[in-house]
Amino acid sequence: MASTDTQSLSADRHALLHGCGLLDRSERGKLALTGPGAVEFLNGQVTNELATLRPGEGCYAAFLTHKGKMLGDLRILAVADRDGAPVEVAELLLDTERVTLQALFDMIRRFKVGYDVELHKRTIECGLLSLIGPEADTIAGAEQLAASEHAHLAQELGGIAVRAVRTDVGVDLLCDAADTEQLAAAARERGAAPVDEQAVECLRIERGRPRYGLDLDDSVIPQEAGLNDRAVSFTKGCYVGQETVARLFYKGKPNRHLRGLRLSEPAAPGAELRLGERPVGRVGSSAVSPALGPIALALVRREAEPGSTVSVGERGTARVVELPFAADTAD
Repeated sequence: MASTDTQSLSADRHALLHGCGLLDRSERGKLALTGPGAVEFLNGQVTNELATLRPGEGCYAAFLTHKGKMLGDLRILAVADRDGAPVEVAELLLDTERVTLQALFDMIRRFKVGYDVELHKRTIECGLLSLIGPEADTIAGAEQLAASEHAHLAQELGGIAVRAVRTDVGVDLLCDAADTEQLAAAARERGAAPVDEQAVECLRIERGRPRYGLDLDDSVIPQEAGLNDRAVSFTKGCYVGQETVARLFYKGKPNRHLRGLRLSEPAAPGAELRLGERPVGRVGSSAVSPALGPIALALVRREAEPGSTVSVGERGTARVVELPFAADTAD
């Protein structure tokens, strides 16, 4: 059985690195905001700049407590009015980890009072398929999609209306939930290979991309997770938690950093990390990479610098490394 699993993961990895893998991620949390006050409202709640977004653009952001701790992260897509001016943002599509959906929903519902904003649930109504790999554009028919991450456009694939969204590893396709299986079939017919989530997660860990709920929680400040460049604007107006985030960036040093672990043996998420006798963190996402062997992500205290060796759990060890993992990850 293990041999079969290894062969399957190897085939999946080959598709992800050299062709196009297909993964259904429809379970992710999805909301939408409409109304003339949508951009102004959400801009005051999240860490990245929304005021300059134009239809067809998007960004990655976090939403925080007043003390600057992460309640979740999300992708935000600015969509034009289908019947009106193409330069006006009529809707913000929000895509988040399912584990943070309720917190995002509650935050919006609580603080939108006084703004001309309507909140719409889209998790069940919308399907989400990820095309991952160098052939993703061709299979999605998205050659006209801008190269910048989170760029998006409305189009058709196999006669199905979709919104194609640029990711760092390919293209995501949003569609009506009822069309998800038909869309997946159309992608398969064009050459996409269904892949297991385990293979996709392994590549994510190799790239050093943390996930909320696995690597991040409500004790984390964005800078600790290396998210400032991707998720935080230091030139926008005020937002919830801004004071702490700005003070740490300009005047402080994070007590922890997101690092990679080169493990001596596979380790379970949550395993304690120790530098000498001192606890310095816990294992987050982990995988056995065909290129790197056992690896993991972890938020570790700053004294566990890259190059340090830490104890893992009862018997294991790990070398702390910078992210992304530096190695040839080709199969």
